[in-house]
Amino acid sequence: MSSSKKSNLLWLSSLRFLLRHPWHFALSILGVALGVAVVVSIDLSNSSAEKAFELSTAAVTGKATHQIRGAAEDLSDQTYLDVRIKAGVRKSAPVIEGYAQVEGMNRTFQVLGVDPIAEAPFRDYASQQAGIELSEFISGANTGLVVQQVAEQLNIEVGDSIRVFVGGRPFDVQLIGLIEAEDDRSQQALESLLVVDISTAQRLFDMPGSLTRIDLILPQNEQEAIKDSLQAVLPEGASIVRSESRTETVEQMTRAFEFNLQALSMLALLVGMFLIYNTMTFSVVQRRPLIGRLRALGVTKSEILTTVLKEALLIGFLGTVVGIVAGIFLAQVLVKLVTQSINDLYFVLSVQELSIGLFPLVKGVVLGLGATMIAAFWPAREASEAEVSTVLRRSSNESKISSRIFPIALLGVMIGSGGGLILLIPNGGIAAGYSSLLFMIVGFSLLVPLIIVGLAKLLRPILGSISGLIGKMAVRGVVTELSRTSVAIAALVVAVAATVGVGVMVDSFRTTVVSWLEAQLQADVYVQPPSSVARKADATLEPKLVDLLRETEGVGDASTVRSVEVRTNNGTDNLVAIDQGEKARQAYQLKSGANDFWQQFTQENIVMVSEVYAYRNSVNLGDTLTIETDAGNQHFAVQAINFDYASDIGTITISRNIYNQFFDDDAVSGLALYAESGVEIEALVERLRENSAGMQEVFIRSNKGLREASIEIFDRTFTVTIVLRMLAILVAFIGVLSALMALQLERSRELAVLRANGMTPGQLWNYVVTQTGVMGIMAGLLSVPLGILMAYVLVYVINLRSFGWTLQFMITPEVLIQAVGLAVVAALLAGIYPSWKMAQANPADALRND
Repeated sequence: MSSSKKSNLLWLSSLRFLLRHPWHFALSILGVALGVAVVVSIDLSNSSAEKAFELSTAAVTGKATHQIRGAAEDLSDQTYLDVRIKAGVRKSAPVIEGYAQVEGMNRTFQVLGVDPIAEAPFRDYASQQAGIELSEFISGANTGLVVQQVAEQLNIEVGDSIRVFVGGRPFDVQLIGLIEAEDDRSQQALESLLVVDISTAQRLFDMPGSLTRIDLILPQNEQEAIKDSLQAVLPEGASIVRSESRTETVEQMTRAFEFNLQALSMLALLVGMFLIYNTMTFSVVQRRPLIGRLRALGVTKSEILTTVLKEALLIGFLGTVVGIVAGIFLAQVLVKLVTQSINDLYFVLSVQELSIGLFPLVKGVVLGLGATMIAAFWPAREASEAEVSTVLRRSSNESKISSRIFPIALLGVMIGSGGGLILLIPNGGIAAGYSSLLFMIVGFSLLVPLIIVGLAKLLRPILGSISGLIGKMAVRGVVTELSRTSVAIAALVVAVAATVGVGVMVDSFRTTVVSWLEAQLQADVYVQPPSSVARKADATLEPKLVDLLRETEGVGDASTVRSVEVRTNNGTDNLVAIDQGEKARQAYQLKSGANDFWQQFTQENIVMVSEVYAYRNSVNLGDTLTIETDAGNQHFAVQAINFDYASDIGTITISRNIYNQFFDDDAVSGLALYAESGVEIEALVERLRENSAGMQEVFIRSNKGLREASIEIFDRTFTVTIVLRMLAILVAFIGVLSALMALQLERSRELAVLRANGMTPGQLWNYVVTQTGVMGIMAGLLSVPLGILMAYVLVYVINLRSFGWTLQFMITPEVLIQAVGLAVVAALLAGIYPSWKMAQANPADALRND
């Protein structure tokens, strides 16, 4: 027989086997599909968020190559006249940029204030050439433009008014035209954009005589010369920066966040690999007699290896295709969760639709097929390398794994130790942290068979006293079928351990944040305007409102906070100015600081930085920060490092007294009020709300209310993590179900003998359910130490390297009990169908020879 015919016959034999076991075949595909779906969905949601930001940035930045920005958040509009007239830079345009809520739309709009006369070289849609009627656009009234789709959603026409809210203040903007998008890509970028003239933007953002920036187009060969001429007319603190610097800053901010999501998604694929390994092992064991006969008839080892790997490739291909399709649908949900987290943590981002790029799909194919082939290689090699005399014996596989338990466990110890050594690499970064975690998971998984044997010796007498002989048989069955049960248990261990690890990390984080909030929130009532980003105070309070609230009956004392973006020698940073006085001593928890820091704080040019900022920028006590102020570059000594969990970017804190010396800015971002003795807080909150009604929409919360709102944002940020944990558990559940289905098929003759010897269907049901329960108990117990180890690495290594936070390590008994319970419930649920099938099987059919 020719080699091609032999290969075809072997392949047809493989297909026949797979089709004769459709449930197992389908579960194998599903296991691969779930792992691929999680990876693809996370990549698609991340890339969609990135693309949305790039489109939005490109639409707002236009063709500008550089920008002129002020020291804080604004720039005098006189600077624009100097740039255009004195410096002679004609390709320049004034811009005011901010955010607003549009009534009737459940999303934040980006407001772009422009001068249409100067816009032609920069943004086609905002220029006079785009059809903007100057007499209407620059009329002295609040006027603006939106895209056609927004007008349709609001059910308005040109000439109607739009109600917008900026920092809680309502404004009516008349729609005098529509933005014309060139193509679908531009349409998507402009969907959340409101274009207004400069004077309208100055009224909306309370910036009389000020600009956000000045856009420039500088020829490549004349950039340095033009920059020199510009520096001569720019005020102190103003500087020229490249347009793409903002995009680079955002990428740096979100890199750790997105990497952590991708790493968690890979966990589901890792659990899926256990399932694939189990599937292929069963596929080989089920056909060991057939493989033995084929080997005896002259089929070579390489042909057996190739055939089994072809099967794996088919399973991997089908699972990958299904996984990619499922990943696209799952991404529709995850993109909203990812976007919400980015909005809470970093910047406003409105993703209207999923962006499907080629790279996430190719990555899904490579990982799906690659993981399948890697997981299937060892079972395939086992099938091809076994001797003919051995392969014909059904017990040979179990005897092999029994004889290899100790070498496998030793290998596990070595791999786990290797993971520990990776943590010792200096400046290892996040990737090294996750690599270490992967090594530890794999190493622990290799220890599972040995631990199962040990646990079986402990559980056998216990189950025997509860269920008698059936209990003992159930425990013994787990050990005698170790080649399948150990892999299924290991898959469940890894999945449940992931929930323990992430759960402990989240609990530790939450406990730390609650403790920090209790110390930080010293005032009785807090007043804040609505912000575009939940964790960023980018809006200001009306000065009249601040005075009114200070003077409200029942208010004994007050302090303010001002939050601005400034440029420092480390890039663009968040500067927070406070005037809390002595109360700051109790509110701010110092990680390290000079002994007389608080005495110097209001008198000298010193600052306090958060531990995140210190970690990200390698800043230590005594270092000097250079901050661009309205009075030019100023040097400030770092005299304290404080704990701060409000931002994973980091903050610089300065005394308001010192801030006022260098910044021409008297705005207030937040107000803290202290009640007089004996005043009921909730009554004071209601009084403050009544007094502020009609002036500005603001959040007035009690100490307790603000703490609850902060925790709500925290919980929302971790929603996507919870989803990924549940998906990993689902993959493990499929793995256990697959293993039990395999056992049911392979042991049909053995169970038939038990039935023929008098075991009733009820006893058989009890036997199988008890066995699955034992597997669940073992997986639950083993998941606890691995989960705690994972939590330790997540808290003290990955979290620290990702964000720089110091967390209290918190293990609650509830998390550990839930882990064991989850493993047992998952195993019992997975065993229901196989138990029913085994109990219903006809002993005569099972005992009949093929």
